[in-house]
Order: sequence, then structure tokens, then C-alpha cells
Amino acid sequence: MNYLKLFQGLFIASALLLSNCNMQTKKINSPVADPKLKPHKMTNMLLSQWDTPFGIPPFDKIKSSDYLPAFYKAMRLHKLEIDAIINNPEAPTFQNTIVALEKSGALLDRVSQLFYAVKGANTDDVLQATNKEIAPKLSAHYDDIGLNSRLFDRIKSVYQQREQLALDDESAFLLEKKYKDFVANGANLNDADKAKLKKINVRLAALKQQFGEHLLAETNDFDLYVTDKSLLEGVPASLLAGAAAEARKRGHASGWSFTLQRPSINPFLASCKNRDLREKIFRGYASRGDNDNANDNKAIVSEIVSLRVDKAHLLGFDTYAGYSLQNTMAQTPEKVFELLNKIWKPAIKTAKKDRDTFAAMMKKDGIDAPFRASDWRYYVAKVRAEKYNFDEEETRPYFEFTAVRRGAFELANQLFGLRFREMTEAPKWHPDQQVFEVLEADGSHLGVMYMDFFTRESKEGGAWMNELRMQSDIDGHFVTPIVTTNFNFPPPTDQTPSLLSFTEAQTLFHEFGHALHGLFSRVHYRSLSGTNVPRDFVEFPSQVMENWMSEPAVLKLYARHYKTGEVIPADMITKMNRANAFDQGFRSVEYMAAAYLDMYWHSLKDNEKRDVRAFEQQAMADIGLIEEIIPRYRSTYYSHIFQGGYAAGYYSYLWSEVLDADAFHAFKSTGNIFDPTLATKYRQMLASGGSKSGGDLYRNFMGREPNIAPLIEKLGFGE
Repeated sequence: MNYLKLFQGLFIASALLLSNCNMQTKKINSPVADPKLKPHKMTNMLLSQWDTPFGIPPFDKIKSSDYLPAFYKAMRLHKLEIDAIINNPEAPTFQNTIVALEKSGALLDRVSQLFYAVKGANTDDVLQATNKEIAPKLSAHYDDIGLNSRLFDRIKSVYQQREQLALDDESAFLLEKKYKDFVANGANLNDADKAKLKKINVRLAALKQQFGEHLLAETNDFDLYVTDKSLLEGVPASLLAGAAAEARKRGHASGWSFTLQRPSINPFLASCKNRDLREKIFRGYASRGDNDNANDNKAIVSEIVSLRVDKAHLLGFDTYAGYSLQNTMAQTPEKVFELLNKIWKPAIKTAKKDRDTFAAMMKKDGIDAPFRASDWRYYVAKVRAEKYNFDEEETRPYFEFTAVRRGAFELANQLFGLRFREMTEAPKWHPDQQVFEVLEADGSHLGVMYMDFFTRESKEGGAWMNELRMQSDIDGHFVTPIVTTNFNFPPPTDQTPSLLSFTEAQTLFHEFGHALHGLFSRVHYRSLSGTNVPRDFVEFPSQVMENWMSEPAVLKLYARHYKTGEVIPADMITKMNRANAFDQGFRSVEYMAAAYLDMYWHSLKDNEKRDVRAFEQQAMADIGLIEEIIPRYRSTYYSHIFQGGYAAGYYSYLWSEVLDADAFHAFKSTGNIFDPTLATKYRQMLASGGSKSGGDLYRNFMGREPNIAPLIEKLGFGE
């Protein structure tokens, strides 16, 4: 997932997400001169020319305090570039208006991309303060551009000539997109409504920043501190070792600290026999942002939703969902609900059946009490152990994190011929990072990939991919991509390296799929590059990689015991895959409940402030969610939609899952999951970036519309 998609709108999408920062070619130590950038002697490296391999950022020389002045300078420069387009005395043309717009803001792209990447992965007080100050100013800056009537007049003039311009397909698509994005983001509003929209956007930017700060604080503040080891019966040694190290880090002289980071809470819930401790950590996770304290997010959520309704109305839509979905594959809220409803009924039926099974098991354990949400993962683990003879702790030694990384690399080699060369001397924003040059089969340079693996307090939760520099090829100047993948894996301890669960290993392949999307891009214009595709398409290239990850032929390439080097046994693969296929009802229901919640919030037609708890409870009652399952994200920690760019878009994982199941089924149908012909077509699709609609991208790849049947079969729900 890409958490840099923080802002909506034309310029937010094309500036904060797109980086053409150093105009670096494939050549090492051969930067292209940019007269806007100063020599290295300047203190602020963000405003300097970088003499680094492939133009990678000199993170070792960039200080947190550099970003704020760099933002201000970059915004001033961007304004001058836009003014030059507006004041051009020549008649508007594709080159002097649309292409000039594409080229503008390169320095701001550089600063923005690096800032949001580092802030998300390794924040500090200075970066937090910078974000608080700059977020509303960036929003206002992009509004001043996107709502500029003189600039829009030039764009509209070019658009009206489009039939006579003889543009190539990508340029024609760019022109269409620029024009429609301007319209969708308020360019046709009158001056009074433009002023209202600007005010709304500034306030939304500030609220999203506050939401993220509160959530990070709530997550980091929680500490399930245990001093009596007898209370931790069932907790595996690897988790205990990590918890002991965490306790020392938090200042405890002894004992164990369990946190709300997924590598801590999820295995704890699955293994700890003590129900009270399970309930305590579960409630700590589920109540984040909803504790009526200084970090409470309820008022923020209510105001964000209200402002989004106002914004939608200003732009001519009944709901924010209608506004947000207009350029997606789904296009309308009705189509989103249609997909959700198709899967929900069999999913909730399966989940209820599993719940009843677990409740009966709990009674057999001598516990005469209602089955609770905090019991679910514990009894899933018991079923896997008893029915499938599977214990996830037995597989962790085969998923040492560097082995899993090598597995992703080997898969890319098998499919596309790629090779990866570690750049051990490359500057990093944290010592845990690893940096790789990505090479084509012929040894030529493709791009650079950063990987940041371990959980820490300075990092946001979850996993995501950023593009530090977008690929582009304007006027014959080819810019290679730089991407980063970010994870929250358990860090190594004194006793063991970082050993991953099946799900964590799957996450590495997922984000690697996003990285390939960015790396394979071969378009002219950066705003159409890499992952700049419809939101309900962007998760397809990442999710499809998860299918390969668990295939026996792929597992045997990388899953080796970190001590003995033994390849994962075939019977363990069978048990693992069967056990991991179990509990699909829960996984589908908790995800879809969050997707429904997102759509319910953004289908509101009035701006009345809501009681967040009451609204959420009613929404979940409306879909028939059982009390033993909560949405994967409750409103007060739903960063995808209230901090990131997934408002009315969380459904997109399911939409993309239709595509990934269908596509992988096509590979399997060939009898060769590495089929070179299909792999070539797949890469060609990714190389197109966002230069075509999502539907066209998929149809060009598969030769037909997507088929939902492979997903239904994969989920095990039947028709």
C-alpha cells in the first residue's frame, strides 16, 4: 500500500506522488545539471545537486531541519514555473502548457517524496512539527494552482483543439486526464465557491495530520507489561525474546512488553493461553483513538467526514463516494456495493460457522463464558494445530527475512530475468535499510530499490511502498525510478534473526509487487508513471505476487531453515497451505466490514456531525456483522481513509483481488507459473503505468474482461 497518497486532486496526485527530482540518467556519478539546484557546498542537501550513484538521495547528509526551508523554497519556485506558463504570450499548445505543467514542480516533488517517505518510516519531533506546519500550506499551494482560472483556460484551449493535434495515445490520454482532473477538482467553480473549497482543503490537510499523530502516539503508548512468566503460557520463545528486548527498550529492568505492532499483538493473540491478557491487548488495539483522551480521534473523524460532504456538494456530487470514485474502475458507489454484497453473504455464513466451532472448543477447554473477539485467533491456531497438524512456529525458521527477500528476487528473476545487486555503501535514512540496484537480464540498469524491514517507534504501522523518484522520458531525457518498500517485521534478537510468519512473508511479496510496478514503468510523463493508476487497480500488481509466494515451486526456491539450510519439506508446505486456507471467512469479513464502513461514511449526503461510535455500531449492525469480529480498521484508527488516500476506496483490495485471482489462474492454466509469454505481457501492462484506463490495462493484458469465478473458488465459498 502507498501511504504517500495523502492528498486528493490533480496537483496533489501529480506532485506529492510523482518524483522526477534529480533528472538522473542511468549513468553512475553523472548527474544532469539543473540550474535551479545549488552546488554541494550548500548546507541544505535537498536544494543541492546530488553527485550520487544513480541520483539516489544523500540521506546521510539530509537533516530533519532541512525539509521546512526546502519546502518553502520549492513552493516559491513552483509558483514561478506556473506563472511562466500562465503568462506565456504564445497561444496555448500541448508543449507550452501541458508538457510545461508536467515539468513544473520538480524540486517540490523531490522534497515532498523524500519528506513523506522518511516521516512515515523514521519520524522525529522535527519532522512531525514540519508536517504540522506544511500540510495546510501545501494544500493551499496546490489549490492556488488547481483553481487558477487563467491556467485552466490554457488547458481548456488545448483540450478543445485535441482532435486537430495528432497526439500519440499517451499524450492524448494525458491531455484528457489533465482537463478532467482540473474540472473534478473545482476549476469550473465561481470565485466564491473556489474560496470555500480552498478553506475546506486546508482544514482537511490539518485534520489528517492530527489524525496520524494521534494514532502513532496511541499505538506507541500501549505497553502490556508482564512480570510473571507463568501468565505467558503458550507464548513461543521467539515472541518472548522479542518482548524481553522490548521491555528493556522501554526502561523495564525485567519482564516482557507486548505492543500493538502486528508482529507482537497477532502472535500473542494466537498463542497466549491467558484470556484476560488476550482481552487486554485486544482492547488496547481496538480502542486506539477512542479513549476520550488527548489523542482521541472521534471529533477529527466527524469533522473530516462533514467537510468531505461539503466538498462533494461544491463539486456537484451528492456524496463524497460519488466524487472519489469517478476515475476508478468501479466508477460508482453502486458498483462497489454490488461487489461487496456478492462476497459478503457466503463470507459471513462461513465466519458464523467457524465461530460456533470455536465456541464449542472453548467449552471443551472448561471455559464457560461467551466466546469473544479476543479469542478468535487463539482458536484458529488450535484448529490449525489439531485439524491440520500445523504450528506456525515450526515454519518461522524457514522464513528468515533475508531468505524471503531472496525468494522475491528469485521470483522476479524467473519471471522477468531481473537481478539485484546490493549497494552496501548507499546512504540510508536508517541502518536497518538495505538498498539494491535492480538490473535487467542483460545487466543494464533498471532502477534502485530501498527496503526497510523492522518495526520501531519512529515508523508508522503496516507496510507500504513509496516512489522516491518516478520514471519519465520527456524530450529524450530518460529518468530511472527509485522506489522504497517498508515493513514492520519483528527485529532480530540476541538469540535469533528476524523470523517471519507466513502472513509477514506474504506481505514482503505484496510490497515487492508494488515496487516492480514502479520499476517497470516505461512512459513519457511522470504523472502517468508507475503506480499512478486507478486506486482499484493499484493493488492488483501487489496482490498477484502473493499467489506465487506460497506455490510449492516458489517456496522451494527460498524457504530454507536458517540454521540447517534444509529446504522446507513438502509435507510442511501442504500442511501450511491447507491451514492458511482455513479461516477465510474471518479474513474476508473483517476486511469487508472495514470496506463497508468506509463506504457508509462516504455515502452520507448531509454534513451533520456524527457520533462516531454510534454511527459505526449502526453501520456494522446494518450489514449483520457478528460481535465476535470487529472491522479490520475501526474509524478512529482507520488511517487508510482518514489519513491516507483511500477514502471511499478501501474496497479496492477486493476489486484488485478479482483481478489477481483471475490473472494467476491464467498463469496456472498454462501449466507453468513462470510462463514467459504471459510474464512478458504482464510486464508490458505494468510498463504502461497509468497511460491507459484500468479497464484497458487489464483487457490489453488478458484479452477480455475480468472473471470473478477464480476468486470465489480461491476463497472456498462456492457459488
